[in-house]
Amino acid sequence: MSSVSPIRRGTVRGVAGRPELRHPVNEASPDIAHTVAALRETVSGWRAAGETVALVPTMGALHDGHMALVERALANADRTVVSIFVNPTQFSPSEDLDNYPRTEAEDLLKLAAVGVDLAFMPSAAEMYVPGATTTVTVGGLSDGLCGAMRPHFFGGVATIVTKLLLQCLPDQAIFGEKDYQQLQVIRQMARDLDIPVEIVGAPTVREADGLALSSRNAYLTPAERCIAPVMHQTLLEMADRLTGDDTASIGAIISAGWQTLEKAGFQEIEYLALCDASTLAPLSRIDAPARLLVGAWLGETRLIDNILVDVPTGD
Repeated sequence: MSSVSPIRRGTVRGVAGRPELRHPVNEASPDIAHTVAALRETVSGWRAAGETVALVPTMGALHDGHMALVERALANADRTVVSIFVNPTQFSPSEDLDNYPRTEAEDLLKLAAVGVDLAFMPSAAEMYVPGATTTVTVGGLSDGLCGAMRPHFFGGVATIVTKLLLQCLPDQAIFGEKDYQQLQVIRQMARDLDIPVEIVGAPTVREADGLALSSRNAYLTPAERCIAPVMHQTLLEMADRLTGDDTASIGAIISAGWQTLEKAGFQEIEYLALCDASTLAPLSRIDAPARLLVGAWLGETRLIDNILVDVPTGD
């Protein structure tokens, strides 16, 4: 990770052996913990003072969607930790780990502006010590949708989030609903492993034209950026048909949505599915809250989105 020393005062050490913790330039800026020991020491101090803690895990390149999660954390707890770590285990060899945007200095300025207490910015060696072999796998929820296209992905996510939750042990951890399958996987993982952290889902933040905010939107060309909102518009049109008076089958509505995306210029549509909102099982009828989920490529950029579909009135 790039140095952030231009906006830090430097390392300050307390008693001998205290874990490194970098202190802010002013009272509004977050401290930075680079080690698990420093993170735990800081959180322990808050706990001793009777304060509640919220964690927002991120891979950095913070945008308004991330900042909405941070604002939710600030509102929900006395203290807020934001982790910034580009997790290598959720990228396959053919994916964009090296090119993933890294804007640490700008990220810290954004966190300072809203009053975040601590930024946890570990190295890969800190998070994955040499010789570590343990991983976390969440069966079922990880298998379809994004999991079918990226079979390595959710194992990497579940492992790193488990580590972050256990390292920080916050009262709450905040995740965005844009990555809805990921949110459900993390909820299942926390339940199954008895991790005493409330997993909170926050609504997707969108541009004015409906495009879900994502760090990867920066990869879109100007022409692709004009096409990208069609993804959300198509989901809305499908939801209207599914919950209205349209007599077409769910399969026919999904097929029509697929064609709309292809005509707009999306290539390699990975999935467009109507699923149970809790289990993500495919639905043949809507008799419980559901989600429409989509993943597709636009040029060199992979986009995903989802929306809630309510039970039709009268069912």
